[in-house]
Amino acid sequence: MSSTIYFVTDVELDGPDPSRNSMISFASAALDADSGVIGTFEVNIAPLAGRSPDPHTAAWWATQPLAYEASTRDPRAAEEAMIAFADWVESFAAVRVFASRPLMLDGVWIDEYLRRFAGARVFSAPWEGRQLFHGAGLDIGSLLIGLFGWSYAQAHDVSFPKDWLGGHAHTHRAIDDALGYANVLHCALRVSAAQPKKHEDFRNVPA
Repeated sequence: MSSTIYFVTDVELDGPDPSRNSMISFASAALDADSGVIGTFEVNIAPLAGRSPDPHTAAWWATQPLAYEASTRDPRAAEEAMIAFADWVESFAAVRVFASRPLMLDGVWIDEYLRRFAGARVFSAPWEGRQLFHGAGLDIGSLLIGLFGWSYAQAHDVSFPKDWLGGHAHTHRAIDDALGYANVLHCALRVSAAQPKKHEDFRNVPA
């Protein structure tokens, strides 16, 4: 096992606002850069009291009945779900890095729920809570921009080939999407590792 594990995470929501809507499901795939996915976590979460689904999001979910049924079956209380997730993450003895596509969606929601229900954060900081992850997380799209010289628009609109997704269709079921993006990250890391060192890398310039 390598010294770094990436926790590639996908969330499913009943609206866009973490202060007004709820996360109904999420899944995370623990990715070893050398050997691939070495573990998964998946949970459906009961909507939070006092919040209601966004009408536009509800209308979209109505077009995805199979994914919605999978995302709402047998939900667990948010506190129970997030403590179980934090315990699972901590079971990996490595440098742990949160990763998603996009980080500013999945990361923000998971950070909010971890903070509120498990005394933890996605983004490491000098505070007294549980330190689950190292650094500020990895945005997979940003990695692809740097790796291939894409523009932001190209990274946003890209359709990944089946082999890069590891055969996992993007179904809007959290575990399928997390495993697909974990395979994208695994492919990207292999490409990055195989590239020759670049003279522009300031770490290679003698002081």
